[in-house]
Amino acid sequence: MKRLLDICVALGALIVLFPIILVTALISRLVQGSPVLFSQPRPGKDGKIFVLRKFRTMKTGDGSDEARLTGWGSFLRKTTLDELPQLWNILKGDMSLVGPRPLLVEYLPLYSPEQGRRHDVRPGLTGWAQVKGRNSLSWEEKFEYDVWYVDHQSFFLDLKIIFLTFVTVLARKGINQEGSATMERFTGSQKPESE
Repeated sequence: MKRLLDICVALGALIVLFPIILVTALISRLVQGSPVLFSQPRPGKDGKIFVLRKFRTMKTGDGSDEARLTGWGSFLRKTTLDELPQLWNILKGDMSLVGPRPLLVEYLPLYSPEQGRRHDVRPGLTGWAQVKGRNSLSWEEKFEYDVWYVDHQSFFLDLKIIFLTFVTVLARKGINQEGSATMERFTGSQKPESE
């Protein structure tokens, strides 16, 4: 049922939102140049690597994330329009509508065994951590919410998360980590070892 919901919603959204996707792509091309899409390998279910696609929000080249983030890119992030190309990832089966967000491949060896369980399901366009605080959460909090979702996933929980996602997007909550344009990099959990 989850996969059927993914296919139906992603296909319907791609059709209905095609004019918005096209206009966003055209403006991105005019404002930021090529490439319009940002493509990056990400780990999916069971750690299988796929290529995630988003609308590009930063200038290419060196420099801090804050310096490279464009005004148009900031708008795309605040409205989450940058995420729309991931509907294609959902249609292909790389992702689901709801699940832990796909993070960087380089984080894979840094997870604890418990945190690594976030890869027991397909990554999502939105997830429990996103509606609980998004980038305002610490990495440990995010992973706890991700694993909680893995253990409690259901059709009705997915519907609840989808509804809460719309609320979160409209309220523009937790878009950036405090004092930073993006989330700080994960370097491993800094929890003290038990004696």
